[in-house]
Amino acid sequence: MTGITILLVALVAVVAVGFFLKSRNGKVRVTTPAAAGAADSRLELLSSAGVSSPNGGPVVLHFSADWCGPCAAVRRVVGQVVVSMADAPRPPVEIELDIDKEPALAREMSVLSLPTTFILDGGLEEQFRVSGVPSAADLKAALVPLSGPHEPKSENSG
Repeated sequence: MTGITILLVALVAVVAVGFFLKSRNGKVRVTTPAAAGAADSRLELLSSAGVSSPNGGPVVLHFSADWCGPCAAVRRVVGQVVVSMADAPRPPVEIELDIDKEPALAREMSVLSLPTTFILDGGLEEQFRVSGVPSAADLKAALVPLSGPHEPKSENSG
């Protein structure tokens, strides 16, 4: 009887953890700023990996690998959102890094699984984090405030 009880408790715990992890998959989550010393080392690693914001707008940084199946879906979603925001005052920039080629940066940014996507502001500070494949709507909602006011082009301007 004790063995069955332990088995049931373990099963309930595993199911609860599974539901918790699934609920976080693909969600855009706000992150807290890194400490000053950690921010400096992170900026060095980002710079050495070629991550920059040439227009002062947000950077969509996603870690992937050749062996990662869902990473292709992230590539599609991020690409669609970046193209749709091309006329923003400070359009987002997409940067994809191979986790196998940038392990130090992945460690610094606490990448534990693939795909993992970060939204960095123009100063390359982490603002949002996504584990899994984000929805285009959630990704765009996070990027719009960082890209400046989005004003539609007037047909009468000329």
